[in-house]
Amino acid sequence: MSTKKTPKSSSQDRLALIAGPTATGKSAIALELAEARAKVKLDTWIINADSMQVYKDIPILSAAPSEKEQKVCPHRLYGEWDGADSCSATDWARRAKQAIADAHKAGALPVLVGGTGMYMKVLLEGIAPIPAIDPEIREVTRSLDTQSAYAALMIEDPQRASELEPGDSQRIARALEVKRSTGVTLGDWQLAKTGGIGDHIDLHAAVILPERQWVYDRCDQRFEAMLKDGAVAEVEALLKRGLSPDLPVMRAIGVPEIAAFLAEEINREELISRGAQATRNYAKRQFTWFRRQTPPEWTKIESENIDIKSFFASLLRE
Repeated sequence: MSTKKTPKSSSQDRLALIAGPTATGKSAIALELAEARAKVKLDTWIINADSMQVYKDIPILSAAPSEKEQKVCPHRLYGEWDGADSCSATDWARRAKQAIADAHKAGALPVLVGGTGMYMKVLLEGIAPIPAIDPEIREVTRSLDTQSAYAALMIEDPQRASELEPGDSQRIARALEVKRSTGVTLGDWQLAKTGGIGDHIDLHAAVILPERQWVYDRCDQRFEAMLKDGAVAEVEALLKRGLSPDLPVMRAIGVPEIAAFLAEEINREELISRGAQATRNYAKRQFTWFRRQTPPEWTKIESENIDIKSFFASLLRE
């Protein structure tokens, strides 16, 4: 992820980012920052950077800010996609750029909040102009077992193979199909990325990484709370739409588990167990991504107790 920071003379180029795994309290921190800025007559816009909170169908399961919380300050890109439409990182980045520009025009600080690292990466770095993959090549490549695909990648793109874990089936297949379809390695394509805003903003980034067990305990508590708050009815309404099971909204954490419960394939106890486990597994993957993929200059906050005035002091003044 791009780490370059260009010196700025105007607060209108500032962009704050609060990232981290699910259930780490990112939204609460953003609201506290907005409230602290409001006390000194500074405006704040909170912009969603979570791939599930973009969908209007699942505000409970995605832990989207409540209506009351969204009244604290303007919120953007929450519930702006219908579940029938897939929101890609490129789709999101396009709207995020506009939301950031609108915030700056309004004299407000845009604060990105979320746990979808790929969204942030595309926004800051841009995206490689890779042509569409030949369907036949994709079919053949994706039919390979992971071991065979990795062995092929070590021959066809040894640099990318050395950067990946042998069991990372999705990234191995992607790198292999790009090389076979375009004749150019994924790494070389990524050198040609365009559209990123990382070199044009003054970024203030914080990654929330509290003690893992504390987060896992919150994952358990939160999923059960979601069930009490109406998550089952939320999924029931979603299922009635008859959407493709391949859509992102249908694969959101909690949706498959609740769907199985509604189909009487599992009981409530098993539902709670599976939902909590899926949330913990997701948090674990996010911990790994944010520790490995974020630039060293991004502030890592390894505590559940955040002192807004200490960590975000520069954002509490013009």
